[in-house]
Amino acid sequence: MMNAFQKHGLYIHTPFCRTKCPYCGFYSIASTSLIPRWLEALKKEVVYYKDRFTCFDSLYLGGGTPTRLSARDLEKIMQHLFTHFDFAPNTEMTIEGNPGDLTPENVGRLKTMGFNRVNLGIQSFNAKELLFLGRTHSGEEAESALRTLRSAGFDNVGVDLIYGYEGQSLKGWINTLNRTLTFGPEHISCYQLTFEKQTPFWGMREKGVISPIGEEKERTFFLTTSRFLKEKGYIHYEVSNFAREKTYYSRHNTKYWHHIPYLGLGPSAHSFQNRTRWWNFRSIRQYCEALERYTAPVEGYEDLTNDQLRLESIALGLRTRDGFALKGTDLDSQSVHMLSVLQGAGFLNIKKDRVVPTPKGFLVADHLPLCLDIFGELAV
Repeated sequence: MMNAFQKHGLYIHTPFCRTKCPYCGFYSIASTSLIPRWLEALKKEVVYYKDRFTCFDSLYLGGGTPTRLSARDLEKIMQHLFTHFDFAPNTEMTIEGNPGDLTPENVGRLKTMGFNRVNLGIQSFNAKELLFLGRTHSGEEAESALRTLRSAGFDNVGVDLIYGYEGQSLKGWINTLNRTLTFGPEHISCYQLTFEKQTPFWGMREKGVISPIGEEKERTFFLTTSRFLKEKGYIHYEVSNFAREKTYYSRHNTKYWHHIPYLGLGPSAHSFQNRTRWWNFRSIRQYCEALERYTAPVEGYEDLTNDQLRLESIALGLRTRDGFALKGTDLDSQSVHMLSVLQGAGFLNIKKDRVVPTPKGFLVADHLPLCLDIFGELAV
């Protein structure tokens, strides 16, 4: 499967939102005043990297909220990308959008620009839950946006949902999933609410205003979600991601999990190539100032050793349905023994030299590498 993803990926971070959601830790600002300056800086960054990466077969406009940009600004970006970069004929071109931004006219223009995949940030259809999450759209607007995408001919639509917070019942969550399924999205991302530092929700939790729902409820929500969507025909292919068929796996995100080169443009964007990972300034002004001086807007970088790449591959593999191959991992005898223990406990399976996590393993995916003590090797 990995051979299908060997071409490079391109990500563009669009750091503009209508409002800042209280749970979101991604970099963005609730203003559009800097869009013209950001656009000019982005064009310079494209030119800076035009000879460093070969053909792309995935493009992902994320954010922030890319659909906060006008159709004309999006067209300028796409024209500039097509001028300076090479894209494969079957490139997966994704744009993230909010329901309130997707009018029939805008959606038609997205199609004309070349986008063939839209990822819609719905989060919930329930009015009370949307208010809690700080969303500006209604459930009816979300449904209207989904109908609009289908009417425009989009046959690869993703939906983002959030679950696992105070006041949400398991029955209400299943209702949200059922309401989502009436539109038959090709991809569904179900994110359990986390409290990111420097977000309003983090501060509210510190003050005791809101609280996590607890490990037992988190477990119930997660395993119920996995079981429910699998019964409806979806493949649980990564901790938070479900697809109707393998064809609808997020090609772009798969590159991150398999150490395939990707270029990230825009403030806070990350890139990876030739075992080097680097990241841009998490500030629009710093990002723009650097490019206005014709210098790369890079805040930092790290060169990964062979051991770091190997161990990262194991850790990332344990978050996906593909798992990782035992051959070439050079696990010590204690780690191999722990694999057997974890298999016996139902956290993973070992099939034809591959270690594959179960839904129960997905639930604790971040802890499995620690159980194997693979990161301890780096400290030796």
